[in-house]
Amino acid sequence: MTAPGRPADDERPDPRRLTSVEQRIDAAAHRLLAGAPEHGGRAKLLEFLVFGAKQAWACVFGAALLAVIVAARLWYPDDAWLARNDALTLAAVAIQLVMLATRLETGRELWVIVLFHLTGTAMELFKTDVGSWSYDGDGVLRIGAVPLFSGFMYAAVGSYMVRVYRLFDLRFARYPRRWLTAIVAAAIYANFFGHHFIVDFRWVLLAAVVVLWWPTMMHFRVWRRVHRMPLLVAFGLVALFIWFAENIATWGGAWLYPDQVDGWHPVSASKLVSWFLLMIISVVLVTFVYRPREPDAPAGR
Repeated sequence: MTAPGRPADDERPDPRRLTSVEQRIDAAAHRLLAGAPEHGGRAKLLEFLVFGAKQAWACVFGAALLAVIVAARLWYPDDAWLARNDALTLAAVAIQLVMLATRLETGRELWVIVLFHLTGTAMELFKTDVGSWSYDGDGVLRIGAVPLFSGFMYAAVGSYMVRVYRLFDLRFARYPRRWLTAIVAAAIYANFFGHHFIVDFRWVLLAAVVVLWWPTMMHFRVWRRVHRMPLLVAFGLVALFIWFAENIATWGGAWLYPDQVDGWHPVSASKLVSWFLLMIISVVLVTFVYRPREPDAPAGR
């Protein structure tokens, strides 16, 4: 749960962290809500609705990609001349181009998203080779057994991370040193490969994450108030929603785990730990684009 919010010294997020399109949307929203109540139940409801709208806006890339996967499952013809996986790849490229053309993402953020894409694809190549999961064998836009759209699923996580950082004007109290977080993130990434050959260190790494980020409190601006939440709780919540999205994607046939080949069923809850650890890699990559900032000092200090 979030701590009680305090009024923001400035109700608007830092305009330098919004794209030109987002600045226009932000200005229109402020005009629309200028007369909204500042206290009471209606004010709290407004904060909740704005929070939901910002979250939806932050995950627009992932939501669009997930919608395409579901639509392909429901309506894409089996006898189409273009293989389903190739159609998904072209759709993912189109979504990314639209995000850039409409200035929903900046060029600076694109580099992080590309890095997510590359690190994700490298892991996909290894994981499919050892049988952790599999894709349909159709299509030509692929590397080995991995269709190219798979990298965009990791890119969607990267897109969400950089966008939520901007939209909520995230600040962090007692954030650990970045070089320490980079070491832990590199160890997590290595363990995704290494546990197939040596001891699985995921629980050791999970403990290291808890120790490192336990003191960190995240401050996030919604509308008129800045709220606080332990950063570890935020990691867990995002991992949970990625797991929900993974269930939709596997139902849509984007990929399958070995125990889903004979018939779909929900992804094991044990995958939540994997997604939680993957979140750490995501967060660390983003902090090298947006350096973690301390919260503003309370008025009067």
